[in-house]
Amino acid sequence: MSLIFPVDAKLKDGSPVQLVLTDEQDVEPLRDLYRIIVEEGTSYPHDRFPEEDGFMEYWFRGKSTVAAYVPDRANAADLAGAFYLKPNWPGRARQVANAGFIIAPDWRNKGLGWLLGATMLAYAKQLGYRGVIFNPARIIHEEFYCNRRYAATTSLTAGGLAAQSVNILFQVCLPPSRLRAPVSRGVSAVSSRTLVNNAG
Repeated sequence: MSLIFPVDAKLKDGSPVQLVLTDEQDVEPLRDLYRIIVEEGTSYPHDRFPEEDGFMEYWFRGKSTVAAYVPDRANAADLAGAFYLKPNWPGRARQVANAGFIIAPDWRNKGLGWLLGATMLAYAKQLGYRGVIFNPARIIHEEFYCNRRYAATTSLTAGGLAAQSVNILFQVCLPPSRLRAPVSRGVSAVSSRTLVNNAG
């Protein structure tokens, strides 16, 4: 089943949330949230907030960006979270994507990270990617990995940059039997119906 945006879902506490493909109206809300994330200094590499061109390059140019609003884009006070999806390498390796996530402090630990991660995987597959590498850096809870058939290829310490340990994970959009690395205990693949009915 293909994802059709906007995606309407519910968080663990029952809060309605809407995921949209970003356009011009989302630039300022995303900039405001990303400023908070950069100032926290625990998950992204910027030591200061990027200039206009750097921000647009990082979040929009050549990327598919999805934003999360509670309860929806039209009625939200602020952006609750977002992710970008882009090719991780050029040329023949473009079938492997890279994803980055941010979640507003007030919306953490409510299932939004899981929802964004599950949506990203479904959307990546829809766009034709065969795998995704991403660095969640504490934004998506560890339980998500254990429930999505991830193969953790490596783990390394980011010298105080992204706090604790930075997990580099590879989600292969192939059957788990085709993975060469050990697979976490797994469940079934995600679908847009799963997103709507089980966001937490």
